[in-house]
Amino acid sequence: MRTVGVEEEFLLVGPDGAPVGAAGAAVRAYELRTGGEDDESEPGGGLEGELKEEQLETGTHPCEDLGALADEVRAGRRRATAAARAVGVRLAAVATSPVAGDSSLAHGARYHRMAQEYALTAREQLTSGCHVHVAVADDDEGVAVIDRIAPWLPVLLALSTNSPYWRGEDSGYSSFRSQVWSRWPTAGPTAPFGSVAGYRQVVEGLLATGAALDHGMLYFDARLSHRYPTVEIRVADVCLRADDAVLVAALARGLVETAARDAAAGVPPVTARIEQLRAATWRSGRSGLTGDLVAPPRFVPAPARDVVRALLEHVRPVLTEDGDVQRVEGLLDSLWVRGSGAAQQRAWFRAGGPQGVVDGAVAATAD
Repeated sequence: MRTVGVEEEFLLVGPDGAPVGAAGAAVRAYELRTGGEDDESEPGGGLEGELKEEQLETGTHPCEDLGALADEVRAGRRRATAAARAVGVRLAAVATSPVAGDSSLAHGARYHRMAQEYALTAREQLTSGCHVHVAVADDDEGVAVIDRIAPWLPVLLALSTNSPYWRGEDSGYSSFRSQVWSRWPTAGPTAPFGSVAGYRQVVEGLLATGAALDHGMLYFDARLSHRYPTVEIRVADVCLRADDAVLVAALARGLVETAARDAAAGVPPVTARIEQLRAATWRSGRSGLTGDLVAPPRFVPAPARDVVRALLEHVRPVLTEDGDVQRVEGLLDSLWVRGSGAAQQRAWFRAGGPQGVVDGAVAATAD
């Protein structure tokens, strides 16, 4: 069974719900308490800062079992929550801030170079995502997988949508993070690469133009990780609830395994133009689970429930073999009952305004 791991980015907020630049202090508090060591025997992985001082990032260890992954995700959230509280702030699993506020650049030469090169795009990039790492045998398998999972990645975005507010206003989107994130020149879906050589040619070309400063800035929706032997799927918002992060990870692993088997059997990727993939991603970010999505392989609109069901059927054989199908179906049922993170944020806003959204998100993150 392939291992899977999850990285989550969170927002740090003050008593008024506005973003607070306290990541450096929170990481230092965590390192002081733990001695700076990532104890492999403890679930939850490590804790680190991100581009902005208003963000903390957690990362699980690689897991085979979804129950173990769920434990890791929750432990990581507890760890980050404790580090935030230690410096007088709160942790919220929201992909954009519900309350208007400024952001500040984290320390480090790389981040300052990014700010200089990408200007307003970098200054306004206070967004939080969920990145899923799924193990692959080698780069050849990884590129074959990336080419075959692209049509389904917008559905993972729809399931994770958790960013309706931007600078204190309702954006009209379920995931406005996906709109802000798309400003990066390397962000978004990719056309089939065909081979490792084709992938590397694209990468080197982007690096040569300055569209990416380094391999870490290749912000494709799915890419070969530059740190681990994995395919890294980066399309999702950070999920409001830990269960939804596990659901996205389980489906991502199912997609990778299904794609790897198809590639080994000589099944070609679905023919899709980049314009179709971009439109499908936009549609998912706009309406989330409340309207139509774009259904592969024909890329026509269909009700969200039908498209999600099609994704589940696409990966069902793999989920069944791994013993994950009942867990995934249960997680999906729960998501349909309570709604996406975006839907829950809007319900909290109706009851308590922006402060109600932040208070609800903080509680859900720590749950």
